[in-house]
Amino acid sequence: MAAPCLEDPSLERHFKGHRDAVTCVDFSLNTKQLASGSMDSCLMVWHMKPQSRAYRFAGHKDTVTCVNFSPSGHLLASGSRDKTVRIWVPNVKGESTVFRAHTATVRSIHFCSDGQSFVTASDDKTVKVWSTHRQKFLFSLSQHINWVRCAKFSPDGRLIVSASDDKTVKVWDKTSRECVHSYCEHGSFVTYVDFHPSGTCIAAAGMDNTVKVWDVRTHRLLQHYQLHSAAVNALSFHPSGSYLVTASSDSTLKILDLMEGRLLYTLHGHQGPATTVAFSRTGEYFASGGSDEQVMVWKSNFDVVNYGEVLRVQRPPATLASSSRTLTVSLLEQRLTLTEDKLKQCLENQQLIMQRAPP
Repeated sequence: MAAPCLEDPSLERHFKGHRDAVTCVDFSLNTKQLASGSMDSCLMVWHMKPQSRAYRFAGHKDTVTCVNFSPSGHLLASGSRDKTVRIWVPNVKGESTVFRAHTATVRSIHFCSDGQSFVTASDDKTVKVWSTHRQKFLFSLSQHINWVRCAKFSPDGRLIVSASDDKTVKVWDKTSRECVHSYCEHGSFVTYVDFHPSGTCIAAAGMDNTVKVWDVRTHRLLQHYQLHSAAVNALSFHPSGSYLVTASSDSTLKILDLMEGRLLYTLHGHQGPATTVAFSRTGEYFASGGSDEQVMVWKSNFDVVNYGEVLRVQRPPATLASSSRTLTVSLLEQRLTLTEDKLKQCLENQQLIMQRAPP
């Protein structure tokens, strides 16, 4: 049997239903549902099965800024400019519970991998951790000195990473509640941050048009990409850990090959800023949203051979998962640890590519 040939990502389908800019997207665990939030104050839950009706959830009083399915897929969390967090049951009834503690816009929401807690980030300059089932606020992390745009748990739930308009990315120890490191290399507001599936690296996106990848153990800058011509609004790691997708105000999505440290694809789908992007849990699909009110679902295609493998190792013995992912990260380090000279050369080369690219 011939090996599957790799193809470019393809637009699988697009969903229309929001009445204002789309701000956030997230797939459920089984990829049967896709949630999106919008400046129209509504959440939509789209069904990947053709001809299925979407659910529209109304409850927030202002822009829905963030959505995240719980690891089981039985709950859906959202945050809003109305300063509240809601936890929904993503079925036709769309019942929700309201959580209040933030004193300004909630920008980001993310469940811990065990589903027991979730973390939020807000314009009140705090990161807050909440109990899912006890339905209560637990504690705040308060060292940022400007709006906090994004906060995520590490895959093992021990660390939290946050990104802020104070131009820093901070890593926190969940147990001690202390900031263990601050990354200050961004030249402007940091819009988004996430952990590599191995938990040993983080990637952050900025208003300075860049994406940076750091090792959270050594705090070294592993990669620096300056490929977009406007702010990078969101990013998402492929579950294999080998690829990263970014969404930018320059209206494009870009797929980066982290193993080779290069741009693989530039996707033009949205009219106007691409505001959000997220891979499905298997990496077979990714979804994007934009100020054009559209939600687009793309088939990845570029990593076909790995899907079965990713599905098989979703619940592997801990040693298998960590050893295979550690291998990816050590390869990443060997190939991509940049000296200052190399970094300068890399930036110069990228600059030349940008200049040569047709407008």
